[in-house]
Amino acid sequence: MEHNKTITIETSVKAPIKTVWKMWITPEDIKKWNSASPDWHTTKSENDLREGGKFSSRMEAKDGSFGFDFGGKYTKVEDQKHIAFTLDDSRNVTIDFEEKEGEVHMVETFEPETQNPIDMQRDGWQGILDSFKKYVESK
Repeated sequence: MEHNKTITIETSVKAPIKTVWKMWITPEDIKKWNSASPDWHTTKSENDLREGGKFSSRMEAKDGSFGFDFGGKYTKVEDQKHIAFTLDDSRNVTIDFEEKEGEVHMVETFEPETQNPIDMQRDGWQGILDSFKKYVESK
């Protein structure tokens, strides 16, 4: 599997950029939306949003059968516009936020890992983004 390939996912959230940004970066909010499916949840989240700052989340199956830590270090932060970070396993991720016509369009690009099929990774990351959209729009 190629490691230099990237995967892009996206969504549009019907909310002001200030709200979208706050809910994307606030640990208490992250714990409520950060799961790819209803049988998973995030049990802890820490976030130091600044260049050089670190973040981490603990994601677990609700039945307790499996869990993992997901974290990294921010490499670029432009308030309410762009976030770039490097995961603990050295993969790079970027997220762009663009507000237009009462919505925020989010585009997330990431380098896949080599353990799981590309489609599974895309679906998982898209599931998390869909969960975020649903969470924000339900507020």
